[in-house]
Amino acid sequence: MKNSIIKAGICVGAALGAGAALYAAGRIKTADVCMIAHKGYSGKYPENTDTAFTGAALNGSGGIETDVRVTKDGIFVCNHNATVRFKDGTELDVASSTYDELTAQPLLNDKTDDDVYLCTFRRYLEICREHRLICFIELKGEYDEEQISACFRLAEEVYDLSMCILQSFEFDNLVKAHEMFPMLKIMLTWGKGCGDYRRCFDYGFDIDASYRSLSKKLIRDFHKRGLKVACWTVNSKHVLRYCRMLGVDYIESDYFGG
Repeated sequence: MKNSIIKAGICVGAALGAGAALYAAGRIKTADVCMIAHKGYSGKYPENTDTAFTGAALNGSGGIETDVRVTKDGIFVCNHNATVRFKDGTELDVASSTYDELTAQPLLNDKTDDDVYLCTFRRYLEICREHRLICFIELKGEYDEEQISACFRLAEEVYDLSMCILQSFEFDNLVKAHEMFPMLKIMLTWGKGCGDYRRCFDYGFDIDASYRSLSKKLIRDFHKRGLKVACWTVNSKHVLRYCRMLGVDYIESDYFGG
């Protein structure tokens, strides 16, 4: 297993190196790419917070990705993990806590000196609306139909559903949302070991792939069907050049803006 991992790393490294060399030599013409701030401008600010989302807009990002969970009392909030970590070192589970409990104290913040608090999905949408940014919305965990409906009715109310793209590793979440909101753009979050990406084609779903799982064949398979390809999470200039060279449509990054 260890040797297989090492070989895989060598192959990816060789592809990155070859792509970067051709790019630098001017032998590859890159397509236009929309940069998406991963959890906001999370390389500089605490992730999934008002500060990170506003920072992404000011950093020139074309869109912002966030992770959405539901509190015990039905409030949609932006948090990657199942638990929220606070400044005093304590944690609370999002699904079994109320919004008031989750916002009673500041979050753990190792990026800035400011106190920051859990951000609502509504506030995220307001920031995206203000700056006319694309919303990459990743639903975390399993959602029932009522929750999915409420989430995207809120997106319709606050912003513009045409500017929203639903993402999830959970294919069932995507199918449920597609049935309720046929015009909503939908994107499977995917990497090697996550099943056959070709199931997207039956529904017309885009893909958001780990950059380590990208291939020209994957991109060609989606583009020839008029579907989009995004990749995550690109945090070095070397990998950024490689992904641009491959011709993806969106690149998620903690650092890079427009």
